[in-house]
Amino acid sequence: MPLEPFEGPVWRLLPVGLAETPAAPAAAPEGRFHHLGQTAAYASLSVEGTRVAIQRYLSDGVSRVLIPMWLSAPIVADIRGDKAASIVWQDIRRKVGTPSPTWRYSDAARNAGALAMLYSSRSRPDLSHVVVFEPHCLSYVGPISRFEY
Repeated sequence: MPLEPFEGPVWRLLPVGLAETPAAPAAAPEGRFHHLGQTAAYASLSVEGTRVAIQRYLSDGVSRVLIPMWLSAPIVADIRGDKAASIVWQDIRRKVGTPSPTWRYSDAARNAGALAMLYSSRSRPDLSHVVVFEPHCLSYVGPISRFEY
């Protein structure tokens, strides 16, 4: 997987209660690209990407805010375009009970020294997301806005 620096804007979509800590990692113990207590903060490279990424979770009734941030990381893995990384990991994890196949990507990136990893949107491969392994690479840009679905 290619490793390159990344410097640019990203957008996080967070519950209203987390607006004061926009660089905080995901609270869930497992996610598409984290497990076993690993740190991961998920973001999109565009506002449209956040709209696409949240679709699976809209039924939870949580009010969210859109937070513009800046990612500055000297080593970022790029797996965009790899379709195997775009599977619905939750279904595999729930049905089979084995580790998510997506974790091998993030584990490899972490082992290579990456501070973040770029990946393609599952439903819109023309859009990109990022998982940040070291949230100190994220800076608040603002302003925060209410997210309208």
